[in-house]
Amino acid sequence: MKNKRNVNYTCVHAGELKDTIYGGATAPIYTSTTYDYRGPGTNLYPRYFNTPNQVALAQKMSALEHTESSLIFGSGMAAISAVFMAFLKTGDHVVMQRAIYGGTSHFAAAEFDRVGITYTMLEHINEDTMKEAVQDNTQMLYIETPSNPLLEITDIEIVSAFAKANSITTVIDNTFASPINQNPADLGIDLIIHSATKYLGGHSDICAGTVSGTQKHMERLWKTAKNYGGSLSDVTVHLLERSIKTLALRVKQQSKTALKLAQFLEKHPDMQQVNYPGLKSHPNHQIAKKQMHAYGGMMSFELKNHIDHDDFLEELKVIKPALSLAGVESTILSPALTSHSLMTAEERKEQGITDRLLRFSVGIEEFNILVDDLEQALEKSRKR
Repeated sequence: MKNKRNVNYTCVHAGELKDTIYGGATAPIYTSTTYDYRGPGTNLYPRYFNTPNQVALAQKMSALEHTESSLIFGSGMAAISAVFMAFLKTGDHVVMQRAIYGGTSHFAAAEFDRVGITYTMLEHINEDTMKEAVQDNTQMLYIETPSNPLLEITDIEIVSAFAKANSITTVIDNTFASPINQNPADLGIDLIIHSATKYLGGHSDICAGTVSGTQKHMERLWKTAKNYGGSLSDVTVHLLERSIKTLALRVKQQSKTALKLAQFLEKHPDMQQVNYPGLKSHPNHQIAKKQMHAYGGMMSFELKNHIDHDDFLEELKVIKPALSLAGVESTILSPALTSHSLMTAEERKEQGITDRLLRFSVGIEEFNILVDDLEQALEKSRKR
């Protein structure tokens, strides 16, 4: 299957919106919010997710994720919240992986109780824990693999098989993997979410989200999503479509460099722990190997106590301490102070997210450049 994946062709040409007037090589941008109701299509309007640029990009995402349909949102959280509210109602129950994006956890804690939705967080998702957690009113299983920020791996096929046997909708946040490294629809997942702000955008200048799935699931999602107004402007849609053209090139390079860096850091005397699914020491390496095409550009690690992590961050010259992830530039941050800051200290501790944990997003810089930067920062911090 891996040898037959024409991902570069798909990134460039799938859902291509052609310039039929001037024959331009890139897609035209249709910025209008008002269209002739007598023309092709019906009720073209940005909030309905059906303007020309939105439709073309949705087709590209569907091709990349091997699904029938997709929608483009104004942010990853707009996509996540729309999925929850479209497929859950008062009285429903959802089973969620505990190790998920902090914003998703916060949404569940802040919004579910208010609308009468109950949920169960599972430390580890397997057939036994799912059997124990599922209730008569369970309508959704929500997972994220690899997870943010500990890069935990969940067996997607086990989740989808269990859910199908129990008539439960499955949802995955596929952001860390990207469509280049993992295609959950092929493994039976119903809905695939991306924070397009990350790998799909890839240049740290776009905020967007996507959801992909079957036509039936996406029609249900559309009916709710259009009421929440979370669509993306067509100018930004155009920028995102442009960025996805290089998605496979970027992700393949980032994945290759990240694996080498993880292997380097794992042997480094200043490292307490390195989390990367491509390492043979990772507890679920074999599962990752089975369901991923490569292991991605994300990792996390903890420094030993003799290294002050604030000093370490201060000494980095190439790798930028910055929010978000998956840009062409390498970035690093403390999840406790950023992505998971909305969680309580106790909740972070339960997930294994310590104050010393650093999440590292590997960019497209050369391996030797990044190694040198890490080494010099560690050396200077050690001397302090």
